[in-house]
Amino acid sequence: MPCDSPSARAIPVGPVVLANPVVLAPMSGVTDLPFRRLVSRLGAGLVVSEMTASEALAEGRPQAVLRVEGEGIGVHVVQLAGCEPRWMAEGARIAEAAGARIIDINMGCPAKHVANRQSGSALMRDLDHALALIEATVRAVSVPVTLKMRLGWDQRTINAPELARRAEAAGVQLITVHGRTRCQFFSGRADWAAVRAVKARIKIPVVVNGDIRGFDDARAALAASGADAVMIGRGAQGRPWLPGQIARFLQTGERTGPPPLATQFAMIAALYEDMLAHHGLRIGLRHARKHLGWALDAAAASAGVAAETLRRWRGAVLTGETPAATRMRLAQAYDAFACGAAA
Repeated sequence: MPCDSPSARAIPVGPVVLANPVVLAPMSGVTDLPFRRLVSRLGAGLVVSEMTASEALAEGRPQAVLRVEGEGIGVHVVQLAGCEPRWMAEGARIAEAAGARIIDINMGCPAKHVANRQSGSALMRDLDHALALIEATVRAVSVPVTLKMRLGWDQRTINAPELARRAEAAGVQLITVHGRTRCQFFSGRADWAAVRAVKARIKIPVVVNGDIRGFDDARAALAASGADAVMIGRGAQGRPWLPGQIARFLQTGERTGPPPLATQFAMIAALYEDMLAHHGLRIGLRHARKHLGWALDAAAASAGVAAETLRRWRGAVLTGETPAATRMRLAQAYDAFACGAAA
């Protein structure tokens, strides 16, 4: 691999250096501590927490506090969202005190309940206000601050390059760009080439995000955008091994398939237990259900299981009323998949 390729270069975020150029995206309701720990252990270069409301964290709300925990993760990154400088600053200070080595600012979330509060991607409609939040966050902490954004609010207001320029001047150390506008939500295809205009305006590292679900996507996104690293989001749901596999591919050219079914089962079974312990039984059962479903989807795909068989086992596992019933049905599902693959 050429020595000047993105995968061969060290990627600094202030004093922190990424282990490799593949980052797990912050995803609300998905990238809790157990999932981040697993993805990190399987080789991702960096993993980012769920978006945490800075005001809720400053007020000590239990779920916000839980989201900023980082035990067992090498480089702990906390993503904060907010619309007031004082809360962003206070939230950043609390996250740093909790062990965060990087604070990431969310200016990319397209969800209506976030944008309607003038947070997330809504901040791209007012760059002066966005800059005030960035400056307050940078001043509040001694750790590096990074920023995640979209291309703009809509196609008529593509202002990511200008926001990136101003953010770098304010002290931001790395910028991630999702290749869609807010008004696109997740429709169409991410425009990786549009991220190149951001890369051209700044000297700090750039991460490209959106629709990167495999080896060829990662390589194409880097080539189109000129970015230094890729961020994997929905592609890692049910496939916690994917970011690490893509990292190895970018570094060595090696293409590896999904782990054996027995290994996949061991991963999701351990993740299930970790989630129950982390969230408590009531919330953990609900939170883990989506991960069980995605894991079954990935296992069925890798084993070539028929859609009807997957549907039947998905229903059985996800309607388990107790952890014991869920564990038993999950093991039976993977056994059935393995038998089907061997037949």
